[in-house]
Amino acid sequence: MSYGEILKVVFPLLEGADLASCMAVCKQWRNIAQDEYFWKCVCAKRWPSICKRPNPPTVTYYKLYQTFYKRQRQQTLLPPRLSFDNLEFFIDIWIEDKLIFSEVVPGPVLQTGIKTPPPGICDRFRFQFEGTDCKMSLPVEPRFKVPLSETVSISVLVGRKDSNRVACIVNKSVFDYIDRTSYRAMAFDYLGFSPAHPFVPGIRAWISLLFMDDRNDSVIDVFGIEMDFCDAAKSRDEVLWLLDILDWK
Repeated sequence: MSYGEILKVVFPLLEGADLASCMAVCKQWRNIAQDEYFWKCVCAKRWPSICKRPNPPTVTYYKLYQTFYKRQRQQTLLPPRLSFDNLEFFIDIWIEDKLIFSEVVPGPVLQTGIKTPPPGICDRFRFQFEGTDCKMSLPVEPRFKVPLSETVSISVLVGRKDSNRVACIVNKSVFDYIDRTSYRAMAFDYLGFSPAHPFVPGIRAWISLLFMDDRNDSVIDVFGIEMDFCDAAKSRDEVLWLLDILDWK
């Protein structure tokens, strides 16, 4: 069996990405790998029904594979229509029915976040405040203590100064998960989006109470509040676009 015949036996067994790599080895391999039969074998693995036709729906099966199997490139977002300067956040926290924290927080303050963590937190926790612009945080001054034996809940609304409209981020969500490895109590709620965006899947807003490690298993000493939309937003612009499509009232 000749060298070329061996390749013709092996190539039909390859996946499309591997066959495409073979085309870059040398001119001989490229000439052999361009055979439509090999690319029909590749397409038949992924789209069997389309290969039942006598001819490919595109010019060639190779073109069909190139068109629909290539990796989708991450789309570049347009500049967001909202800005943090135009937003303010209304944050309320209860222990049972008792209000323990209530603040109106300007957008730039929440975006700037906690730049100087309080003394006494561990280094593993300290790095979480560095290098990300998709998480928003607020230092709590004065700090407050939360007994873990009682129900603690939070509501967060966001307002637009340009239109005097308000949207809900979380509504009386309960902090029912304590992560002592990252020193945070966590609550979440699903975002409500405008009817103009009916196909947006369920995306959660996560709210965390950041606390000190004081070795007390019954009470947490809260020094900060953090909010993020890690299900969908990984950058500042993505956060602003997500807020833009909320159901503003």
